[in-house]
Amino acid sequence: MVHADLKPYVEKLPESLIQEIEESCPASKIKKVAKLVLEEYESSKISSGEAVGLVSAESIGEPGTQMTLNTFHFAGVAEMSVTKGLPRLIEILDARKNISTPTMDIYLTNQYNKGKDIRALAMQVKETNMDALVKEFTINVVDLTMELVLDKGVMSILKLTPGKVQKNLEKALTKVALIKIIGDNLEISLKGKDKDLNQLYKLKEKIKEIYVSGIKGIKQVLPVRRKDKYIIITAGSNLKKVFELDFVDCSRTTSNDIHEIKKVLGIEAARQAVIDELLQVVETQGLNVDVRHLMLVADTMCASGDLKGITRYGVVSDKSSVLARASFETPIKHLVNASISGEIDYLNSVVENVMLNQPVPLGTGMVKLISKK
Repeated sequence: MVHADLKPYVEKLPESLIQEIEESCPASKIKKVAKLVLEEYESSKISSGEAVGLVSAESIGEPGTQMTLNTFHFAGVAEMSVTKGLPRLIEILDARKNISTPTMDIYLTNQYNKGKDIRALAMQVKETNMDALVKEFTINVVDLTMELVLDKGVMSILKLTPGKVQKNLEKALTKVALIKIIGDNLEISLKGKDKDLNQLYKLKEKIKEIYVSGIKGIKQVLPVRRKDKYIIITAGSNLKKVFELDFVDCSRTTSNDIHEIKKVLGIEAARQAVIDELLQVVETQGLNVDVRHLMLVADTMCASGDLKGITRYGVVSDKSSVLARASFETPIKHLVNASISGEIDYLNSVVENVMLNQPVPLGTGMVKLISKK
């Protein structure tokens, strides 16, 4: 329930500001503080006709020249690296579908985030192939059979039995091999008449790559303690499948793959992810860029309902002006196509008016004055 003195300001101020005033001000001063906050809020609004796009472009572009071209590595895990700095900034703004280092921060529910069995949980997330389960491959040259000595420790952590492993192998090798359980191990023999040792060695390499358990796409996992709780950082991303695990806190778990977020959670979540990822890059580099500039970029990328990069194939291709599209990249192509289709440019935006040496629709150029006779 909003305080009585704040009710007149509900429509005029953002909800977060009203909440902050209510929480931090004594009841006797709420009215006075709200009035001052409203004045400050109104004065901080951008002026009508301001070139917000240009200001944002400068505010992001200038600090971008000071960014490093680095990649951040997690200590002790060679496969785990996260692209940071300028390459990551370009990746986000281009809205690339295949990013160089997809990663996830998997938050756990209260029952599991204290650190107990964290390694076992992490292993359940990681994509596990047969290579990780087999301690030793023993080949019988005379009988042309192969014995797979299974690693009991890994099998126990992943809650796998030789029977489950046998079913996975049969699914993948049903046409080429027979699989038997011998004690705690597996024996594999080739099918068909024309079998030789070479085939058996090829089969061995194929077996190593067969998927057994975990979530496909997640190649490496690393349990990390943040403050007093544990989370799992991954190399690779598969948001939809991770959300299906009962020990995962879906409300906080996130990926750095913005297209995947858009696919699983929708365009609004993707917009927020663009803002968060851009902010993280900027803050990691020790730079200071106002979040409103990043919000404008995110809005521009997501305004059409789809995620589009700041490229000639993305937001630039949506511009109604032929000259604006031509001013970005490949001008001849745009001009020829517009000529063929008889496209009309109404000169409503900035770039095309600059090109034609006319007043731009910004600032004083937004209004048309007529003199009285």
